[in-house]
Amino acid sequence: MNLPRRQFFRLAAGALAAPAIARYALADAYPSQPVRLLSGFAPAGGNDIIARLMAQWLTERLGQTFVVENRPGAGTNIAAEVVINSPPDGYTLFVTNLSNAINATLYEKLNFNFVRDMLPVAGIAQAPAAFAINSSVPAKTVTEFIAHAKANPGRINMGSAGVGSTGHLAGELFKMMAGVDLIHVPYRGNAPALTDLIAGQIEVLFPSLGSSIEYVKTGKLRTLAVTGATRSDALPDLPTVAETLPGYQAASFYGIGAAHNTPVEVVEVLNKAVNAGLADPKLKVRFADLGSVPPPGQPAAFGELIADETEKWGKVIRFAGIKSQ
Repeated sequence: MNLPRRQFFRLAAGALAAPAIARYALADAYPSQPVRLLSGFAPAGGNDIIARLMAQWLTERLGQTFVVENRPGAGTNIAAEVVINSPPDGYTLFVTNLSNAINATLYEKLNFNFVRDMLPVAGIAQAPAAFAINSSVPAKTVTEFIAHAKANPGRINMGSAGVGSTGHLAGELFKMMAGVDLIHVPYRGNAPALTDLIAGQIEVLFPSLGSSIEYVKTGKLRTLAVTGATRSDALPDLPTVAETLPGYQAASFYGIGAAHNTPVEVVEVLNKAVNAGLADPKLKVRFADLGSVPPPGQPAAFGELIADETEKWGKVIRFAGIKSQ
């Protein structure tokens, strides 16, 4: 069939525009129903607090309910696998965090490759830990603590929220770089470890800044430093560990991930909304109160951060010989 030249070009232009129109329609339609945001930790921890702050913002911003669903277990692997195996439509999302980078090496057999199978959507926060000690420890600085630890090898107990937790790895990195021998004492979460640190049952802990900042501010914890690359605006008088051990850095990160092959238009909607939240003055204050700062916000940059952290902590895990329990 021969078409007039003008009609042919109109039809061709329409065919080329159709995919773009479909993409815009998809972006305009999302989200059209409630969205699940899975967290791999129990309620009330730092991961959960950050997830709920962002879920509330996304609910208000996008007009659909974003529901935080806590699926603790296997160091967040249970929740991650649910999201990875969910339909790639943006209605089941994951609170990405440092544990996922750690787990890639810590667990010998996983049913997924996190860097490959979890699509990075947006970074939300980066938060250092506190380098906290019991008041009975005769050290006022990181340098003094290292000297004390070297004088008492194998006699100082270092607590953590559990084997392979971010606090555990922060401590192992410190041990590796400072050349000290601390005895690891794993707990079932930061809360009981903090309680025992204050009571003197353990001498050292690297708790998240969000979970310990009130103890620090009220003087219940003697805090020698923070573990980020720079000083925390929330506690500007505290030095970084890196000021004593150049190159030391142990900061948790938080963000949103989705199943691989989630449409780029959906990712763009979510990324734009998350970054608008991070620029909102009220939300910025809430995150700053937790001692956190924004990480790379764009999907590619956030994905690069996850890959870099996976490589870094894999080296620490192998050096320390840590095995999942």
